Amino acid sequence: MTLILNQSDWEELCQQAPKLQPDNLVLDDFEDLTSCPELLGQEFRRLIELSPGVKLTLSNSKYCQDWMFKEPSHEHPIQFLICLSGFIHCNIHPSIGGTRGYFSGSGISPAYVEQNHAGEHLTLVDIELEPDVLKSFFLDDRQRHSDPIRQLFKGEDWKVSFYPTVTAKMRSLAQQLWNTPYRGGKRRLYLQSKVFELLVMQLDAIGVGQDKLRDSLKPTTLDRIYHAKDIMLADLENPPSVLELAQQVGVSVCTLQRRFQELFGMTVFGYLTDRRMELAEQLLRQGGCTVTEIAAIVGYSNPSYFAAAFKRKFGITPKECLLGKKIVLR
Repeated sequence: MTLILNQSDWEELCQQAPKLQPDNLVLDDFEDLTSCPELLGQEFRRLIELSPGVKLTLSNSKYCQDWMFKEPSHEHPIQFLICLSGFIHCNIHPSIGGTRGYFSGSGISPAYVEQNHAGEHLTLVDIELEPDVLKSFFLDDRQRHSDPIRQLFKGEDWKVSFYPTVTAKMRSLAQQLWNTPYRGGKRRLYLQSKVFELLVMQLDAIGVGQDKLRDSLKPTTLDRIYHAKDIMLADLENPPSVLELAQQVGVSVCTLQRRFQELFGMTVFGYLTDRRMELAEQLLRQGGCTVTEIAAIVGYSNPSYFAAAFKRKFGITPKECLLGKKIVLR
């Protein structure tokens, strides 16, 4: 049975967890170390305060059981992360890992469920910045109100997420953050320089994709494409057709399909299928429903079609998942 934790559950368990410090790791006074509860497996996280409003987390984890973390909607900083091994599975994002990175602007994050799988080894570089830190680098109004910069500062609106391709150079920088050759103030300065170099590459990756759109799109078109994604996620069982979706957000079908592919790296239908399969996997791990019932919940009236789509995504059948078989990573 999959363990389900909320924020208070997690904090309570972490307070009881021993701090596991890897051999030969010496911490500076601006670093802290945390571990996960022993019942979940092994994990350590180095929490590093690089400067006011800039935080770096280096985490290494391997869990011994499947578990899920439920996070309510909340204020979100600017964040980007790279998985050096393993994948992050979250019901509001495509799986993050391999060559797919994650970059989020600031604003309000919707509630989400993160899924963690037994036996999967996750090594992660996670960087968070307060919005004012990044704003300070864009000094004039023209820069702050241009795409994609304005997408990064949503205030009380829903945040915008991007999934830039992780290049060999980005991966190399992430590995350098793990293997710092210095101590004390020099370590902090070294880490800061690598973090901001990686930030520039992330912004450039986003900018390249957005620059292609800028000349041909009205200022509101990007927002409409992101709104279309939110509409789909709100009703996975009975989502609107592509035509209905385009009409609801006020763009043509052609624009919706083309721009969706450019922003999210997959078609509208492919994105919908991915989110349905991830919700189905979560429900199967929880138990309490049959495969046919879960197929209906995620919008499949034909269980055979559902089973085929699920196996394409996870490498196992829904029935095998229900019985506790592990996902075959592709």
